[in-house]
Amino acid sequence: MRVLYLSKGKIRFIQDYPRPDPLPDEALIRVLRAGICNTDLELQQGYKGFEGVPGHEFVGQVEVCDTHPELIGRRVVGEINISCGSCPRCREGLRTHCQNRRVLGILNKDGAFAEYLTLPVENLHLVPDAVSDAEAAFVEPLAACFEILEQVQARPTRAVLVLGDGKLGLLAAQALRLTGAQVTIQGRHAEKLAIASRLGIATSRADDAPRSAAAYDLVIECTGSASGLETARELVKPRGTIVLKSTVASRTTLDLAPFVVDEITLVGSRCGPFEPALRALEQKRISVAPLLSITYPLDRGVEAFARAAEHGMLKVQLEMAQNESTAR
Repeated sequence: MRVLYLSKGKIRFIQDYPRPDPLPDEALIRVLRAGICNTDLELQQGYKGFEGVPGHEFVGQVEVCDTHPELIGRRVVGEINISCGSCPRCREGLRTHCQNRRVLGILNKDGAFAEYLTLPVENLHLVPDAVSDAEAAFVEPLAACFEILEQVQARPTRAVLVLGDGKLGLLAAQALRLTGAQVTIQGRHAEKLAIASRLGIATSRADDAPRSAAAYDLVIECTGSASGLETARELVKPRGTIVLKSTVASRTTLDLAPFVVDEITLVGSRCGPFEPALRALEQKRISVAPLLSITYPLDRGVEAFARAAEHGMLKVQLEMAQNESTAR
């Protein structure tokens, strides 16, 4: 099969990579579309030391599934954490933190920048007919945004700031707005903030915002930068909460004393529930079309990665059908 392969920081297009064989509890899935996210770009910079086929945001069609033949031919999206089911964390219900877990396209498991992948059946979710392939490829990052609502309470009376106007920040702001909270998104790109404004979300230019005004009960850090946490600390109220959504390969130093003095709660936030994300897309309560910048065929994946890394770029997707020859 055709894949994009990551090794030593370089992405290559390979035409004759071995197609995976599903285990008894797995399905073989023909990938239809996959999205390139910041984590994929961080993998290029050495995050997790990954070597193999990256990609974890996808929609596909089940081709082989011995245990659930009713899934064959159905469109699915998939949770990316593959747990062992038997370690102490799994037994405590912390399957996404399994001590032996593999993570699709991130940790010890080839991912979605390929014509085929395998996943356990328990990881799969059916895609409603009303959700297009391009929309469905956003389910995984949107689910990660709904995880915020599982971890913290965003009441209508709370002032919420989303730091970062990229694709994750724009998704998070939309998810948080569903709570009725007073949501503002802060960023540096006029064209991205214009998207938020058209979606009815209040905006703030980072260059114009006073750093000394700690005015927010809840700050969601989605900048993808090492300095994002410090900026969030400056903008959150005493006894407020900061939620970290960025995975950044680089390291930074941080003064921890203000977190103690101001009694700030710090929450790490990763993967989330797929069902609310699918439901929100089906009901058109979340808009992802403005976040899709361009789609490339798989055989132009190296070019797609370079485009995704460009400053200010939103979502770049790959379409796997061989008859695709131009980006759009």
